[in-house]
Amino acid sequence: MKKNKITLLMSAISVATTALAGNPFFETYKTPHQTIPFNEIKTEHYFPAFQEGMKQHIIEVDAIINNLQVPTFENTIVALDKSGALLDKVSAPFYNLLSAETNDALQDIAEKISPLTTEHSNSIRLNEKLFARIKAVYLQKDKLQLTPEQQMLLKTTYDEFANNGANLSEADKVVYRELSKELNLLTLQYGQNVLKETNNYSLLITNKALLSGLPADLLEMLAANAKKAGKEGWLLNLKATCYVPFMKYADNRDLRREIYMAYSTKCMIGGEFDNREIVKKIANTRLKIANLLGYKSYADYELVDRMAENKANVYDLLGKLLSAYRPAADKEYAEVQNYANKNGAYFTLQAWDWAYYAEKLKDEKYSVNDEMLKPYFELENVKKGVFGLATKLYGIKFKKNTNIPVYHPEVDAYDVTDEKGNFIAVLYTDFHPRDGKRAGAWMSDFKPQWMEGKTDSRPHVTIVMNFTRPTDSKPALLTFDEVTTLLHEFGHSLHGMLTKCTYKSLSGTNVYRDFVELPSQLMENWASKKEFLDGFAVHYKTGEKIPAELIQKIIDSENYNVAYACLRQLSFGYLDMAWHTIEKPFEGDVVVYEKQAMESTQIFPVIPNAAMSTTFSHIFSGGYAAGYYSYKWAEVLDADAFSVFEKNGIFNKKTADLFRKNILEKGGTEHPMVLYKRFRGQEPTIDALLKRNGIVKK
Repeated sequence: MKKNKITLLMSAISVATTALAGNPFFETYKTPHQTIPFNEIKTEHYFPAFQEGMKQHIIEVDAIINNLQVPTFENTIVALDKSGALLDKVSAPFYNLLSAETNDALQDIAEKISPLTTEHSNSIRLNEKLFARIKAVYLQKDKLQLTPEQQMLLKTTYDEFANNGANLSEADKVVYRELSKELNLLTLQYGQNVLKETNNYSLLITNKALLSGLPADLLEMLAANAKKAGKEGWLLNLKATCYVPFMKYADNRDLRREIYMAYSTKCMIGGEFDNREIVKKIANTRLKIANLLGYKSYADYELVDRMAENKANVYDLLGKLLSAYRPAADKEYAEVQNYANKNGAYFTLQAWDWAYYAEKLKDEKYSVNDEMLKPYFELENVKKGVFGLATKLYGIKFKKNTNIPVYHPEVDAYDVTDEKGNFIAVLYTDFHPRDGKRAGAWMSDFKPQWMEGKTDSRPHVTIVMNFTRPTDSKPALLTFDEVTTLLHEFGHSLHGMLTKCTYKSLSGTNVYRDFVELPSQLMENWASKKEFLDGFAVHYKTGEKIPAELIQKIIDSENYNVAYACLRQLSFGYLDMAWHTIEKPFEGDVVVYEKQAMESTQIFPVIPNAAMSTTFSHIFSGGYAAGYYSYKWAEVLDADAFSVFEKNGIFNKKTADLFRKNILEKGGTEHPMVLYKRFRGQEPTIDALLKRNGIVKK
């Protein structure tokens, strides 16, 4: 019997050792810049790597706790920042692929690993001995003569523990563990439901006459969708590349309504992917966590470390913008309504009518539309233009490196170098929609930046989009909005690539949530500048440069329906705050509550059975809870910041250097208002935004 036990034990050790030995996560990557070897990583490698990563992380934390020396900044705070390297190594590709190239197997692992990683994080954050060491250093902060970056690392480390239950009683810590584990699973399930519900919908059209008004390239894409599904006709879906242009161009109002209702009732009409109860559970679980930590609402808890600081300031911003933009938005709606009436639409415009008639009026007023512009925005040329802008501003260059493994054939990887040819980052680009990719556009990193002694360990950054694919007859041609989206995500990537920080938890985009959108939204300002467009926008067939008069039309139309767009964003901000300022558990009707929250921004007639709470991934599964206002907050910042570029020249190196050194390189090493004032010389106001949008005259 004893011999059998020994044999079984040795066999188990042998299996475990073999699993570790054959797992790329446990080896030093032998790839360019030690990039992730996606070509070697298999699905079965993730779970054991997570397990080993958590195990090693605990060993590293135990070493900090058991250090017999007096707690110091180096042996406690810095040591903790450096811990968990293997866990980070596996987490980065896993969670990025969970958004960009997921499948059932990865989602199963996510559900399996989520409670384990939550419990792991809690076991560290709620460790009394570890927190005692952190607190001992924190209480000495005024005597330690720390640099501003060291002060920020100490503050964020202490706050992370204090705001995640470290000061709770033992009984409350048990409750906190269960709540955070539950929240993690709920947000994961919410996001998966949205993706599955989106992918599950399709509508086959066999009568082409029903699709009148649609541009040829959209029809070609819909035909390709049908062919891929083994059907004949035109297959509609709810992905942005289909939904957005369809709502703009489809003449058939009944079909527009059908697609709109399908889009606006996702995850709320029963069935296994219904998110209504999950929305309630997420909001109520967040409230319980906030209450446990001594806050009245989740927004109170979240806004402590934000530029806005508290919910009163958030509502003040939303209110000021609503007051400034509402009159103009009402005029814009009336103008489109009148246009529709004059053109035979004898009805009150509904939400499914807006894009269609607004686009036609825009075309009439400015003689510019997506179909006129797209031939000049071939994806490869736009990439060259965007990369070239970074070269002009910051001196950096991009060279495709086909030796870097990628996670999908459509993904490209680039070496990014400075003006002297020194390597500064890897940039991955992933542009087109797939069934395994969630909707939207985002930037993330596969590896952050940090200093290891005097060695600068440079970042690996990724930007992911959902742009229209090339067809058999045309390359990928972008709408003007897609050009702007690329500039936006590229701005995030610059924040990640140009960072020069000591500690990984403060580098790149690790900044306050309501500051992170400044670099991205700033870049959008170049989209309509003639000097920028002249450098790359040429007709994909003829090579003809985009005509000056077409650029002028873009500029003239830039503020078309800008107030409507502002109110739309404000409505999302109000909805976010409504869900996260509740002070009692929510047991009402999700749809009714949403209507009440968005009432002050409502322009269209209310549609009783439509809602966005069940698919509002930004706040229910994407990290923007009590933070969606930050898009408008950052818009105030970016308008104010770009006014400096406009004053000095949009390619002015001195201004760009100021922005790079004080914003892009600094990450979260100091309070964002300190960094912004160092660049700008003063605090921002909404004046530049109001002028840019034409709400007040310049």
